[in-house]
Amino acid sequence: MRILFMGTPEFAASSLSALYALEGVEVVGAFTQPDKPVGRKQILEKPPVKLLAEEHGTPVFQPRKLRDGTALDIVRELDPELIAVVAYGRLIPDDILNYPKYGTINIHGSLLPKYRGAAPIQWSVINGEKETGVTAMYLATEMDAGDIIAMKKTEILEGETSGALFIRLAELGAELLCETVRSIENGTAERTPQDHTLATYAPPLTKELAGINWNMEGRRILSHIRGMDPWPIATTELAGVKFRVFDASFEPGKPVAEAGSIVSADKRGIGVACADGIVTVTELQAPGGKRMKAADYLRGHPICP
Repeated sequence: MRILFMGTPEFAASSLSALYALEGVEVVGAFTQPDKPVGRKQILEKPPVKLLAEEHGTPVFQPRKLRDGTALDIVRELDPELIAVVAYGRLIPDDILNYPKYGTINIHGSLLPKYRGAAPIQWSVINGEKETGVTAMYLATEMDAGDIIAMKKTEILEGETSGALFIRLAELGAELLCETVRSIENGTAERTPQDHTLATYAPPLTKELAGINWNMEGRRILSHIRGMDPWPIATTELAGVKFRVFDASFEPGKPVAEAGSIVSADKRGIGVACADGIVTVTELQAPGGKRMKAADYLRGHPICP
């Protein structure tokens, strides 16, 4: 089967790698986002999908527009039987979606119709979900609203960050993509419309969302910290210093002080009052400093509760 792949980040590269290993599949091209300037010197960095496609000699296309006819001309020239989309980051117009013989499919990082949108993995962690997974679907005009082909589920592990979950779901998504391609080939792929009344949304994360709300319950605060990792990283101001917070523990109990107040600072870390107990910050980063254990920070920067 001739497949055109569309994707950008490492999450998508896992699926592309799986397609290269799938017998009977020819990846005829790869669409990905334009190279982005990175760092102080603004050096252009290639997306992971582009790097992988170039390693395999696959033609790479990075159109800045998809609706001016240029991208459609490329698709026509490549003449794929199927388009596979994984975390491409662009809405694809109907004339491209409908071009291939077998249509356009997508691997999405949630159990649809929950968490449609750009950041489903992060929001599943932030919201304290116990289970998530990946969904294979046919792409439709409306974002993440197409008919479902298949799903794979997995438990969100205790203490798991968004970054760790990304890695597991990337592998799960690659498996599901290969299974979906096979089912489409042999005519067994199911097509189940989504219940749109159950849809929830996962908008992109921003730095403005990073701040910890100490008025929340402790477990919600832990979920917030883990959901914000690896980006933008949870933040809070303690003793006049704005820290990035990477890890914490929670001891439930009656409120012992005003939410956000420091109640302890010792070898366990920095204890902060929340709505239903104490959250102890155990790993942090001060401005201009390195990521470290909170106890190590306190040795050189004592804090009095």
